[in-house]
Amino acid sequence: MQTARWIRAAALAGTAVLALAGCATEVEPRVAPPGLPTDVPCGTVTLANLPWVGYEANLAVVAYLAKNRLDCTVVEKELGAEEAWDALAAGEVDAILENWGRDSQKKRYIDEERLAVEHGMTGNRGVVGWYVPPWMVERYPDITNWKNLNKYAYLFRTPTSGGKGAFLLADPSYETNETALFRNLKLDFTVSITGSEEKLIDTFRDAERNRRPAIGYFYAPQWFLAEVDLVHVKLPPYTPGCDVDPEKVACDYQPYDLDKIANREFAESGNPAAELIKNFQWTNAHQNEVARYLTVDKLSYDEAAKKWLDANPEVWADWLPAD
Repeated sequence: MQTARWIRAAALAGTAVLALAGCATEVEPRVAPPGLPTDVPCGTVTLANLPWVGYEANLAVVAYLAKNRLDCTVVEKELGAEEAWDALAAGEVDAILENWGRDSQKKRYIDEERLAVEHGMTGNRGVVGWYVPPWMVERYPDITNWKNLNKYAYLFRTPTSGGKGAFLLADPSYETNETALFRNLKLDFTVSITGSEEKLIDTFRDAERNRRPAIGYFYAPQWFLAEVDLVHVKLPPYTPGCDVDPEKVACDYQPYDLDKIANREFAESGNPAAELIKNFQWTNAHQNEVARYLTVDKLSYDEAAKKWLDANPEVWADWLPAD
């Protein structure tokens, strides 16, 4: 899931917007995991910053705790999802805080080259698919079955879609199957890149508000679904292995249990930030709440993180490493 996106300054420990006092909940010391040093200073931690707001919500909260609880200097590196894996393997990034699948990168960098490790689950359940605004389902009830999409392709034509239906994608760095799906399911559609998650949301919002046709790739967790309840278009159901060959894929996207990826050296270093990241785990609702602070309320990373952390100490207390 980098043409356009929210640009936010790298969060450094010395420039934190809000004071540590804002996260004042006391946490009982915990026992350090066996076999790891307990006195390693945090130092500088470099975290990938990927182009979707759910990821940014993860980053805001983890970075705030790392700076204000562990005395880390946090550097955020803006990358596409595939770039982030390459940077992590090269030691330029310490961790990716939300990973969607990426089986080929896991095979190369975890199994074969042993430069990266799976670093625990985020707790988020990822759902990817094709969606239309609710008004279209009210008007065209059978549009949610992929077999009927060609009947409605004319509704989605644009001056630049070459006579085909325009199918909306967000950031071009997202890993998607649309081109193969159109070909293998014989659908009269073509990809139309909006350029960013923000622009894709704006397009869907406008489509529902003004009853304009729109169809595109979307996903959960995503705060926008609480504002506009986009309707999932059913493709041939996902079965294990149906998407192994990218050229032959003709099925829906698999559901994802989202995980975190760390540079192996960082993960095994005893750095307290590595333990924080491994322990970090929350729900789709938690992520959506912080994402809404960032996008709707226009809070900074630190402001959004502090607001959520102050309200949810029982969730994050066990993320902190042992003293």
